[in-house]
Amino acid sequence: MKLFDLKGRVAIVTGGNGGIGLGMAKGLAQAGASIVVAGRDRAKNEAAVQSLEALGAAVIPVRVDVTDEAACRAMVETAVQRFGQIDILINNAGTNVRKQPQDYSLAEWHHVLDTNLTSAFMCCQAVYPALKRAGGGKIVNIGSMFSIFGGPFSAAYGASKGGMVQMTRSLATAWAPDRIQVNAVLPGWIDTELTRRGRQEIAGLHEKVLARTPAGRWGVPDDHAGIAVFLASAASDFVTGTAIPVDGGFSIQI
Repeated sequence: MKLFDLKGRVAIVTGGNGGIGLGMAKGLAQAGASIVVAGRDRAKNEAAVQSLEALGAAVIPVRVDVTDEAACRAMVETAVQRFGQIDILINNAGTNVRKQPQDYSLAEWHHVLDTNLTSAFMCCQAVYPALKRAGGGKIVNIGSMFSIFGGPFSAAYGASKGGMVQMTRSLATAWAPDRIQVNAVLPGWIDTELTRRGRQEIAGLHEKVLARTPAGRWGVPDDHAGIAVFLASAASDFVTGTAIPVDGGFSIQI
């Protein structure tokens, strides 16, 4: 369907070299988009590029620390120089420190907030002029179930992801006149490197997730390919400021 066709579109995916970011990038690539894989790990970037090129996409890697404002702007400039435009930004880069709130150091708090939330804001600021020049565009911010629920081991992470949803709503209202739609995706419990560490650190997490999830399984990164295409395409031109769970029903289970 033309509504979901991304041929001629260019997408930056931060943290696009693995996990949910790579799952989304695969969906965009299969819909015809060119991809900028943005991440800190050069080897992971190159591996992701190879997997996306195998799907027929034009792809470049950009090694970037998204907590650095100048690096975010340089990432956008590189994308524009290579592809001539930017149409889509997916803010997926993230981290976590699992501790009881009284045990966080201030440096750990800032590390999580800067990586998950402030970086997304800086990337949005950096890409805004390019989206406006293109006559509009799409921004997809990655929240979490911790945008909705609390957890004793996730004060910093939850604050960052709750902030992501509120930032999404603010940007959506600010940039709607520029035909820029800004939405958030709230992944449930997805089998990624981050959550595998969580299962090692939190006793019983695996069993609790399965018991709470109506789908009866953990999600996988590729479960996010479809929502990425929807929110990046013309199919969502009248959808903005939303926060959509992709969680196998976790957030609706009693």
